[in-house]
Order: sequence, then structure tokens, then C-alpha cells
Amino acid sequence: MYTTEVDINSIICGDCYEELHDLPSDSVDLVVTSPPYFQQREYAGGEGIGNEKNIDEYVFNLVKIFRQCVRVVKPTGTIVFNVGDKYINGSLMLVPYRFALGVQQLKLVKLVNELTWVKLNPTPKQDQRKLISSTEPFFIFAKSNDYYFNREAFLEYKDKYCNGNKKMPGNDLGKKYYELINNSELTTEQKRLAVKELDAVIADVRNGTLDSFRMKIKGIHALPYGGQAGGRLTQINTKGFTIIKIYGNSLKRDVIESTVESIKGNIHPAVYPEFIVQEIIKMLTKEGDVVLDPFLGSGTTAVVAKRMKRNYIGIEIHPDYVAYAEQRLTETPSTYSCELFV
Repeated sequence: MYTTEVDINSIICGDCYEELHDLPSDSVDLVVTSPPYFQQREYAGGEGIGNEKNIDEYVFNLVKIFRQCVRVVKPTGTIVFNVGDKYINGSLMLVPYRFALGVQQLKLVKLVNELTWVKLNPTPKQDQRKLISSTEPFFIFAKSNDYYFNREAFLEYKDKYCNGNKKMPGNDLGKKYYELINNSELTTEQKRLAVKELDAVIADVRNGTLDSFRMKIKGIHALPYGGQAGGRLTQINTKGFTIIKIYGNSLKRDVIESTVESIKGNIHPAVYPEFIVQEIIKMLTKEGDVVLDPFLGSGTTAVVAKRMKRNYIGIEIHPDYVAYAEQRLTETPSTYSCELFV
């Protein structure tokens, strides 16, 4: 029997599969979690996920829990799982992809992205016949086509959250283009017009209307290929130049770089980065939304959610980890902090 209310901003101590049954359907905006990796460490005194005898059993249990996550997530919500891989007898088992395929077979969600975490400080391995593993996947699943997705918020943190901490353009902005215009084979009128438009676009960058720009000058830069009448090639042929305005909507790639974190005094054996959780929460939720982590561990997801003015629910089987997570939460202000966004 499912309950009718969500006890938000709390941590539940118990087995996540059982505790998820007590959460109402369609009540959570985002599930983001990193389950214990298969036989990587001894979690919770040998209890719970990660201590199975074989990978098939491990994946089966993860998928079973994932199914409950689908039930509790709203139609506009998403589910993000970070699953680690495992070597057995020198062979990589592709555990994350076994899990992802198992989830796909449920036909309850769509895998919309595999976000690759690139570790800037991976753990060195002693095996001289293997490269050092330095990436892990975060699978992003959507329950419907109407999932909330703020793509522009992903990795756009300095301007909004740190009071304009973005480096301002220097006085030499556009200097190279002025020199190229002066030394070009453009007519006097074309040079006058090029300088006028260059002045205007530089002013737009300085006042924040534009993020940046590029300029192509006839006889100096390679010509654009293709395009319709009125496009960049036509502008170069008629005016002698074209200016490409960049409005800050840079490509949002499915890669995120971060160090492997360790927190002084943390009793949990594995901590995923606050920075990555932060970026996922920014992209997939709004202020006031509910974020659930069914494998809360040391409390990182809840800590980041609280700091970013989201509500949280955590489930953790180990009482010592619950106590530690609650301690971290009492020390976490309900406000943005520039120290997080680095």
C-alpha cells in the first residue's frame, strides 16, 4: 500500500526496495543516485546491493529497484543512475551497460543521454597491461517526452550563481580583426563598413548581448561552403566580410569533467562529486522540486539539493551513514554557495 504524502527533506533508514514501496506514485521530480558498485567494497556489513554473488544477480536487483523509481517519478521527471564497472579475471564486465539494457527491456523509460564523467584524478592501477580507467557513465532516463530539461543550465554556473564571476573581455578585444581589415584587399568603403560593424559587435560583447563573435574577411579567411542567398558566403562576396555572432548557446556535450572527491572525516567508502550532482540537478529540476536518492550513502545528493533550494528524500540502509548524512545536512546552508561551483 502506497502512502499518500511524501515526507520530504528527510532521510529514511532502511532497504531502498522496501522503502520505495511506501512512496506515492508520481511524487518525485528527479531520482539521482550511485548504487554501490558490484563487489567493489563491503557496504553495510555485507548487506544490500553490491554484495551479490554474481553480476546477473546484481543487475537484476538494480533493475528491480529502478522499476520502483520509475513508479515514484512524475511524468515530467527523470532518473539518473551512475553505475560502475568491474574487472573479473582480467576482463571488463560492462556492468553499466548490462544494467542499461536491462532497464531498456522494461520498456518503461527512454534513455535520453549517457553523460560521461571524466575523472581528472583517476586512481592509478598497478596492471601494466591495461590503461587506467578514467570515465564512468551517468545514464539519464526519461519517463515521458515531457520531461523537464534545462539544457542551458548545464555547466553554466559562474554568471548566475557567483555574481558575474565570468572574465570580462579585455581592451584588446577584436584587435586582430582591425589589423586584418587594415591589411586586407577590401575597398576603402568595404573597410569603413567592416570597422563600423566590428565596433558594433564588440560593444554587444562588452554589454553582454553577445557571448563572442568571429569574423571572416575576403582574401584572408577560407570561404564558407554551401549556404543560401543572403548567407555568409553571399555577405563575403558583396560586402567583403561577414561577422558570425555567438549568443552563448554553446554546444552542450554529454561529457563532464571532475575530480574524484574525498571529504575529510567521511566514513563512507565512496563519494561521487558534488559538482556533478549539482549540474544534473540544475539541468533536470527547478527550485522547490523533489530530488530522491535511494542509495544516499554519505548524503551528497541531499546536501547539494538543500544548497540549491530543492527538496530531498534520501534512503540509506546503513544507520551510521544516515547519521553522518544528517550531520552534513545540519551544516549545509539553504542557499547557493560559490564555493560549490568550481
